[in-house]
Amino acid sequence: MAAVAAFAPLRANDADTLIRDALAAEARFDSRAALGLFQRADAARPGDAMIQQKLSRQFSDLTIDTPDLAEKKRLCTDSLAHAQRATELKPADAVNVLSVAICYGKLATYADTRAKLEYSRLVKDYAERALALDPAYDYAHHVLGRWHYEVATLGATTRFFVRLVYGGLPPASTAEGVRHLRRAVELSPALPSHRVELGFALLADGQRDLAREAFKQALALPKREKYDDEAWLRAREALAKL
Repeated sequence: MAAVAAFAPLRANDADTLIRDALAAEARFDSRAALGLFQRADAARPGDAMIQQKLSRQFSDLTIDTPDLAEKKRLCTDSLAHAQRATELKPADAVNVLSVAICYGKLATYADTRAKLEYSRLVKDYAERALALDPAYDYAHHVLGRWHYEVATLGATTRFFVRLVYGGLPPASTAEGVRHLRRAVELSPALPSHRVELGFALLADGQRDLAREAFKQALALPKREKYDDEAWLRAREALAKL
């Protein structure tokens, strides 16, 4: 009987327990354990948009745990597939839509120039869609703010090359980057990553003193997300240069 029970198929109501345990693993930043639990929840309750979005997040967060670039790219590709599936299942959910934007942003890190530009356009497109669905979604403001200051600070030579060969990118400005990231901080003031990106937007906008203050504020906050360590490292490096 024990052997039969061990191989009994998962039932739909088993998913609730698996999701609870997976969320607990996610909260302690154990992405691998969370991924396994969400995969089991997916088997028990296929076609659930929330589970798909959470699978996307775990694959994305696991990129932090590996130094191998090929593995990072594979994880980002898997993350994108689940984010797209979540959006197909529930297209009016801002979290699902923004997950697609985040995946394209990560994939751009490992892409050639043509793909980087296409992914950059998709990041902006999906982030704007998410914000239209939920104007008070802090992470949508975060992603759009980062997109604006990063694109706005591309060098003149790069901009000329992009325009000449690929037709350019949508308009961007450091002021818009600051505006969106200030709003992200207003909506979720306890998240370090919002303040770190605000610091970089302010720095790009020439507001060095305010940037320094934003970095210091971010470093004084407790860890809330798995990627806060990476954000803090960037803030410390920026402060050292300031």
